[in-house]
Amino acid sequence: MLKKYHGDGNYIICWDSVLLDQNLAYEEEFVVILDREVRKLRSKEITSTKVQWKNRPVEEST
Repeated sequence: MLKKYHGDGNYIICWDSVLLDQNLAYEEEFVVILDREVRKLRSKEITSTKVQWKNRPVEEST
């Protein structure tokens, strides 16, 4: 069932701060590393890193 969307404006990207190339693509730049975690499996270790990206809010960190 669809519901009416009530946005708060956080999803809007400020295009003045984003530089696009000829293919209308841009390169993401990270600002700071927020967290690191090492998961140990049977034979190897996997490192996960949480990064805050430039031109994106902290809530969208990956």
